[in-house]
Amino acid sequence: MASYPFREFIAGLEHKTDNPTIALQDFAAHVVSKFGINKIEPWSTHFPSTDAKYLGQFRAAVENARAKIVNIAVDGEHSPYAADGAEREKAIAFGKKWIDAAVLLGSPGIRLNIPPAGKSQPDLERAAGSLRRVIEYAAAKNVVVNLENDNPVSEDPFFLIKLIEKVNSPWLHTLPDFANTLATGKTEYAYRGMEAMFRQAYSICHVKDGETNDQGKLFEVDMRRAFGYLRHSGFQGYCSMEWDRPGDPYRGTADLIAKTVTYLS
Repeated sequence: MASYPFREFIAGLEHKTDNPTIALQDFAAHVVSKFGINKIEPWSTHFPSTDAKYLGQFRAAVENARAKIVNIAVDGEHSPYAADGAEREKAIAFGKKWIDAAVLLGSPGIRLNIPPAGKSQPDLERAAGSLRRVIEYAAAKNVVVNLENDNPVSEDPFFLIKLIEKVNSPWLHTLPDFANTLATGKTEYAYRGMEAMFRQAYSICHVKDGETNDQGKLFEVDMRRAFGYLRHSGFQGYCSMEWDRPGDPYRGTADLIAKTVTYLS
């Protein structure tokens, strides 16, 4: 049976006032204890430090829990397609920094975000030029880089696919998220994007059964349809549970695990 790691479950606990904060170093042991799951996907925002000493302590804590980090979800502020070359250089340096962190943590991959560049529309040539340098560095370190359909403008699923095809490296893949694009309200566009992204996916996807947008509207995922795309693509990577809707994150995450096992059986 496949292992099912977690990311946003951390955020759910930290952002709910009636739940205690979990230190990142304790998260793997907590997930093993609570769900019997031994693969995790930490989020860069939750790292109190990226120096070698802390990363060594974090890795030791994960290994002591008999767990493993299988991907790191990394969010930066600088756009790889910005018109300003200095900003693009910062985006490149940021990506390389987290590739180094992945090596120290024993993670085989990272999810790198593509922030928007002000009001500028995504630029394929500039984004590809920046990412090529990051991917060359990642390949030398044996780290896979994944791109997620998150920001509806700068991370549109079809833009990401064009970008991956432009860079043309086996070290760059998509990370399909079940609900991010769906939350824009463009239902059929979102499902076409999900199907297309699964054809370029390799190591990980984000499983959700729904997501609430900024206006508080809940968008439900057609789980049978989403897992149909997953299965048809031949995807063999991890299914990362991401609870991103109102309610108890423990109960919600357990329900996502049960649904995932059912649809993959």
